[in-house]
Amino acid sequence: MIRTESLPTSEGVLAAAQSIAAILPPTPLLPIEIGAVRCHAKAESLQPIGAFKIRGAWWALSHVEGKDVVAVSSGNHAQGIAWAARKLGKRAVIVMPRDAPRVKLDNTRALGAEIVLYDRPGEDRDEVAARVIAQRGGTLVHAFGDTRVIEGQGSAGCEIAAQLGRSPSRIVTCCGGGGLAAGLALACPEAAIDIVEPEGWDMVGQAIARGEIVHAGADPPATICDALQPTATRPVNLQVLMNRAAPGVTVTDDEVRAAQLWAFAHLRLVLEPGGAAALAAALAGKVALDEGTVIMLTGGNADPDRFARMLAG
Repeated sequence: MIRTESLPTSEGVLAAAQSIAAILPPTPLLPIEIGAVRCHAKAESLQPIGAFKIRGAWWALSHVEGKDVVAVSSGNHAQGIAWAARKLGKRAVIVMPRDAPRVKLDNTRALGAEIVLYDRPGEDRDEVAARVIAQRGGTLVHAFGDTRVIEGQGSAGCEIAAQLGRSPSRIVTCCGGGGLAAGLALACPEAAIDIVEPEGWDMVGQAIARGEIVHAGADPPATICDALQPTATRPVNLQVLMNRAAPGVTVTDDEVRAAQLWAFAHLRLVLEPGGAAALAAALAGKVALDEGTVIMLTGGNADPDRFARMLAG
């Protein structure tokens, strides 16, 4: 079963924030300085599963009837679904790419979820998920195109406003399919939303610029940002982000690595590549910054060996 719902709302984001506050402490809002600008970074990498995805997973699964849920993910949504399913007494099957970082595969299994692997590129992950549902039943909880997931991700914006004591002027966020960006846009309607995507994977930015869904080409470039590789956004995300988010910027692998190094040196944080994308854009001078800017640090599930090699240069 694939859920069809209305658009996410600001009221839904507030309700999600209240529900999430009852089970999870807020993540730190860290003061940082980039160039001559003092702003803040939201350390979602310190969530129990190492990523913001726990928010949308919890809120979505809180509204799923029945015990069986199915999700598609390269790793962070998978862990969020697995964590929420275990806490809510549900069974989770996650469709994951065979080349997902080992740490994400291992952590998802450790949380009790069953994993169905697919080849990337080569297989359509949504078709694999559809076959799982046809064979076993269950409810699909989409990683970014689900109304409740979007509202849950927006709870991070409610935390930011409470921690700042005011609305942020600007939020710089990584963007895969647009679930987090859409949620933040609903949570902080006065804030500018800057989305950051890997070079060659700016499907959301292009969609905003054109006003229609844009699909990745047949041979998209390689990127170290494994968490930011959806081949297209969804209509619900685009509808929320149109006229709210700028078309966005892209970052290179080298810029992402520089951001990972910066976070490790200055914040003592381990960030996975996708989790450092927004910081990469800020450090590279690709987005405007002011004292009301908040930069999202969205994930810390870095492959240990790759991270060690990156630190060693």
